Amino acid sequence: MNRYTLGVVALLGASLLATGCVTTNGGGPVIPSDGARQPMSSKPAVGVPQQRAKIHTELGSLYLLENRLAVALEEARTALQFDASYAPAYNLLALVHMQLGENTIAEEHFASALRLAPGDPELFNNYGWFLCRSGREKQAMEYFAASAKNPLYQTPSSPHTNAGLCAIQMKDYKLAETELTLAIRLDAANTLALFWLADAVYRQGRYAEARQWIVQLEQRLELPSEATWLALRIERKLGNRDGEARYTARLKRVFSTAPETVKMLQGDYE
Repeated sequence: MNRYTLGVVALLGASLLATGCVTTNGGGPVIPSDGARQPMSSKPAVGVPQQRAKIHTELGSLYLLENRLAVALEEARTALQFDASYAPAYNLLALVHMQLGENTIAEEHFASALRLAPGDPELFNNYGWFLCRSGREKQAMEYFAASAKNPLYQTPSSPHTNAGLCAIQMKDYKLAETELTLAIRLDAANTLALFWLADAVYRQGRYAEARQWIVQLEQRLELPSEATWLALRIERKLGNRDGEARYTARLKRVFSTAPETVKMLQGDYE
């Protein structure tokens, strides 16, 4: 998994636990029968135990982003010592175990979080990504869709981006294009979606369009190795030797040991 894919999991949050009746949809997302729910991160903690659980969960989330998994795990466990029914802590545990490759344990914690916070769009997005990584792409798409259509979710670009990545994993590049285009419409600064949209369009043989998306990406950031490699291959397909040479030089100069540079030097352009 490359650097673009890492970190695509929704931002971790904390909230007052959701309650109420739920209904299930054929094993799909658990949706509250009384309407949309706010994300966990948009609700304040109530009471001292939950406030302390929230602090430790948020701290653990920061450690997870830094890939300090052991510390993140400890913070999540500490949070549950203060409030054993705090759904965000189970969500954090699930994400840490997912990163550790311990999928059975991760799924158990996701199940606890989903039971405690039904209808939470951030949790749906996280669990959807877990399902996609676990090879259950079609089920994952149900969770991404439920997350994205929740009107109380302030970052619907994230589940559309994840759905696009999952569609690429399924080699359904047209669906990926649809989802990633939606993600960019919702957040024009979504560089992750920009890169993968260029990739999805490239895989469909529309090289000039793929170049347009790469140009937009390059206007927003210094291209990392994956994007430089894609840009190089686009220019190669278009027969633009000057553009190909520019990106070739960048790979050699800036990313001399990157896997993409190795592939280029081996003449493996696909």
